[in-house]
Amino acid sequence: MGIKRTDEWLEKDFYHPEKLCRRILLSAEEDPGRFYRYLLRFGMYRPGRMAQETYKELVKKGVWPKVRNIYEHYRDIWNGPDIPVYIFPKNRLINDTDPDKSGVSFKDKMLLFLNDIKHKKELEALIVHEYHHVCRLNRISKPVQEYTLLDSMVIEGLAEFAVTKYCGKNYNAKWTSSYSKEELSHYWKKYIEKSLTVDRTSPLHDRLLYGMGRYPALLGYALGYHLVMNQKESQTWSIHDSFTIKAEEMVSPF
Repeated sequence: MGIKRTDEWLEKDFYHPEKLCRRILLSAEEDPGRFYRYLLRFGMYRPGRMAQETYKELVKKGVWPKVRNIYEHYRDIWNGPDIPVYIFPKNRLINDTDPDKSGVSFKDKMLLFLNDIKHKKELEALIVHEYHHVCRLNRISKPVQEYTLLDSMVIEGLAEFAVTKYCGKNYNAKWTSSYSKEELSHYWKKYIEKSLTVDRTSPLHDRLLYGMGRYPALLGYALGYHLVMNQKESQTWSIHDSFTIKAEEMVSPF
């Protein structure tokens, strides 16, 4: 599988993103329009002049072969699953914590949304984070549909731990250092501790994880990273352990 030639898809159907989504979905019964609307939340482009320029720049910089090399490297050293990887221009107005890159991963595929990647290490950090999700989703038995807030926090924290390990702290997402330890302790007690078992189908799950409404931005992400790094200080586990370690083992925050 590996890197799909979405550069060629875009050349033909740039102004018809739902057609692109149809090619991604495995089942003819799935709604490509609904899938496209879901991807928009994570940075998928909207057709327009700026997105067209971004697409041309990604082609010019040879992003597809660069992604292939990084992906194949980590698939090899992590003994990870061979899944399709889709690259599209990034809507820089979405996820303003990083206007240049974002992604979303599933058990059977990975999508990367890219804008102006200035350094190859930035691209590597994104792939490490997203592919770690893929590996964990394939190696733990708990279905995503049954995830709690704690599961979601920990999967994000573990993915960013992998970025720290392989790329260095300079390439960690901004949310890993958005709050002081004192602030995280306060938010943990005020918002998170009593809501760890909230099901992902509950609106509260996303509000806490992403920091929506009255909650601090990307609060669940930031606390997930703190949980993981706090445990890493007192325990010895490998990157392969991080694909299967139970989220409940991370609840020792402060």
